Formats: sequence, structure tokens, C-alpha cells
Amino acid sequence: MAYQALYRKYRPQTFSEVVGQEHITETLKNQLCDGKNVHAYLFSGTRGTGKTSCAKILAKAVNCTNSNNGDPCLECESCKNIASGENTDIIEIDAASNNSVDSIRELRDLVNFTPSNSKYRVYIIDEVHMLSISAFNALLKTLEEPPAHVIFILATTEIHKLPATILSRCQRFDFRRIENEKICNRIQFIAQNEGLSVTDDAAMLIAAAADGGMRDALSILDLCAASSSAIDEATVENVCAMAGNEYLTELAEKIKNHEMQEALLLIEKLHNSSVDMLRLLSGLISHYRDLMIIKTVKGKNRPIVCSTKQLSLLEEQAKDYDIRDIMYCISVLQSASAAMQSGNRRCEMEMSVIRMCDPKLSNDITALERRIAAIENGTSNNIAISKTDIVKTNDANEELPVEKEETITPVTTSDSEINKLAEWREILGIIKNEAPLLWGVLTDSSAYIKGEFLLIDAPNPQFRTMIKSENAQYKDSIRKAALKVLGKTYKLGPYTKTNTASNVDPLQEIANKLKNFEIN
Repeated sequence: MAYQALYRKYRPQTFSEVVGQEHITETLKNQLCDGKNVHAYLFSGTRGTGKTSCAKILAKAVNCTNSNNGDPCLECESCKNIASGENTDIIEIDAASNNSVDSIRELRDLVNFTPSNSKYRVYIIDEVHMLSISAFNALLKTLEEPPAHVIFILATTEIHKLPATILSRCQRFDFRRIENEKICNRIQFIAQNEGLSVTDDAAMLIAAAADGGMRDALSILDLCAASSSAIDEATVENVCAMAGNEYLTELAEKIKNHEMQEALLLIEKLHNSSVDMLRLLSGLISHYRDLMIIKTVKGKNRPIVCSTKQLSLLEEQAKDYDIRDIMYCISVLQSASAAMQSGNRRCEMEMSVIRMCDPKLSNDITALERRIAAIENGTSNNIAISKTDIVKTNDANEELPVEKEETITPVTTSDSEINKLAEWREILGIIKNEAPLLWGVLTDSSAYIKGEFLLIDAPNPQFRTMIKSENAQYKDSIRKAALKVLGKTYKLGPYTKTNTASNVDPLQEIANKLKNFEIN
């Protein structure tokens, strides 16, 4: 008998066996128990999360003659025929290869025929987003008024590509990425049944590599089992051509210390060890992402998947890493990820490491911000302004006063500090969704915190006009967005830089300009 892949061997046969999608399976079971199944379902979600499995289970359940609380019994003739593929009333269509209008017209002509030996004829259309516009139009009428004996189950990984007319005619279920803990438990269950030994760290590494997909996790386990029946972290790393956590930590350390030559030699070593450069880049992004989470999320409930030993190493490394450097590295690596799809992977990886070691070689805006920050730290660590220069506002409705003509020189004694707001981009992301016009005006803006004031530096002159308007919606949009990110309500004020001529490095000049400002 031919070997059967683990993901096929352990494919769930009932709703109760589906892992990590209880919000969907319980709803479907209740519908079936109450006899309230609908004529068209839409299953959306990332690959390997159970969409097709649930579609096949639903096809069995609606035709089962002896269902058990909404689950198919698996023993009746209908269930057995569907499981063996002998039931001609269950039709699976791959829209990726049958996406023409003629294919859908043929389907539309056949739906009027009654089922041969089942209660319902079920059409499962996988990757439905691949249908052409003409095919969607042909399917539309059938979805709107199907015969009583027909059920459609549409599955897609790209829900945004479906026309609104199709979405409105289906009952939609969104499949979530499966939690790593649940994937680990399933891996250990299957490993025990298959006579395999899998360490907890190895199971965790498989879950992380699967990115929330059970099918991918079992495929990786299959590969590891072919290599060894005793599976540890090293087995997973070798099978998946991953760089080990120790190499990722070492590489990040060399980048932090600007050790360009040593970092490139490490890349050479990993390349000669057959480590895939795209996987290395992906692993390094995950490593920096973990550092970012450690720097910003306090407490034990951090969304990080790793062993206790690795978490300890990450926390130690994060102590000496500036959050801006971490975000810059992520930005560089994500740009390289797109370039790797068509370029030389090794070369792209090496160029990324060089840019991360020396930001002056990058024209990325984040690199520019890092250089400015370095200059500021070396020339003016404590930029302050006198409290007497702050214009009082009305707490109930903080209107911004009229702009003053003169430049105010900041007083540097007994004052609170002014700090650049690193979370401003995140705040702008919220404003973009809630007030697109304001977001457009705030393009290229930055912000600073001084005491109870949020000071905004916006080069677009229309910003002040909008803020001074009697309509308070723009000010409220900024305050609410800042509250969501910072957890505190700030008063608003403009941040103004003076224009002074200087024969210094442009970046040094920018840093110097930050010393002079006024609050209106």
C-alpha cells in the first residue's frame, strides 16, 4: 500500500475533529441540528486552516441519514460513499483550472437535475477568487435563486478579490490562523500515534514555521519523520533549511555592533551550509519582530513563540538594542524580501546586512531618522522649552491660538523635556482610516511630546487651517488616535522650527533646527 501523507491520513472527518476553528464548527453543527442550513456558504482564510476539510464534512453532514449532534455519523451508506469518492452528487471544482465562463455555464445547466442518491447535491468550489468576471456573472443568478436540492460551498484564500454581489449571497465564515499551542498539541498527538518522538521545542519550531496552518505543520512533520524518528530542533532546522536560533542571535548581534565583515562571513558560512537565503531572511525578520515585541510589550503575555531558553536570549539582546534600530532592520529586510523573488537571493541578503550595519548606505527614510537621532544624541540630548512659553488652552475644548510672528528661544532651565514621538506613524495609521483628508495633509509630518502637549510638525500649511477651524472633528480625530496608541489624552499644539543658514552637514543642520521651536 502506498504511503499516505500525514496531512491526508489525519484529515478531520467530523466537525469535532477540526482543530482551532470552534467558532465555525459549533455554528455549523447548531444549524444542522436545527435544520437551518443555507444554500450558499463562503469559507475564507489562509491556507491549511481547514476550509476544504470543513467543506467536505459539511457535504457529508447535510446528506447523513444518522447525524450525531450535527456531525456526520461516518457509518451510513451516504457517509461511506462520500468518503470513498463514489458519490456523484458531491462535486469538487478547482476554480484555478476551471475559471472560464463556459465551465460555470455547464455547472449552471446541471444544477437543475435532482441528486442521484443523496438529499443534496453539493458543489465545492475551491479558490473561487480565480474565476473570471464573466464566470462570476454566470454564477451570480444560480447563487441568488438555486434549486432547493443544491448547496454551494465556496472557498478562498483571497476574499478581497470576490465581487460584492457574490459576498452578499453567501453566509460567510472566516477561518483563523490556528494557535501555535493547538498545533503543538496536534503534532504531539500524531507523533505518538506514529511512533515518533518530538521534543517540545521542535514542535514549537514546526508550529512557528507553519504560520498558523495545520496542513503545513503536518507536512513539515512528515519531512522530519523521513529524516529521523527522534525529532528535535536541529532536525527541523536541517529539514527546512533554516538557520538555527543561535545563528540568528549571532547575526543580529554583529549587525547591532556594526561588524559588517564578520556579519558577511557568517552569511557565507550559512550559505555554504545550504541554508536557504529566503528562509534566513524570514527567520531574521521574525527574530527582530520578537525583539520589537520584547521592547514594547511588558509582562508575560507577549505574542512570541519560542523556547524558554531562546526567550531569555532575546530579552538579553533586547536590552542593548534601540527600538528605532530594530524597526529599521525590519524595514530593510522586508524590502529585500520582495526583491528576492526575482533577484539573486544571496546578494540581496548580503546587501541587506551591509545596509543594516551602516545606515549611511541606505536611502530609506528610517535610515535617515536613525542618523538624525545619532546626531541629536551627540549634540542635544535635552531639548526643552520654558513653561512660560506654553500658551494656555481651554480644557473643555483646546482651541489652538493664532500663530505668532516672532521666534521664541527655548529656556533650558527647570523645564520638561521635549521628545520625538516614535509612535506617530502608528497614530497616523489610525487617522488614515478614520479621517483620510486629515491623513493626507499630515503626510511627511512628525510629532513631539512635551509635558501634556502633543506638538505636531506638519509641512503642509493646510494643517493649521484645518486645526483652527470651528469644526472640532479634525482635532478630535488626532486626540482619539493618540489616545488609542498612547493611552493618554494630550492637548494639541504646532511644532515650529526656525530657518537658520548653516554650513554644516545637512543632517547636523536638521538636528540644530530642532532646537528652536514655538508653541502657538
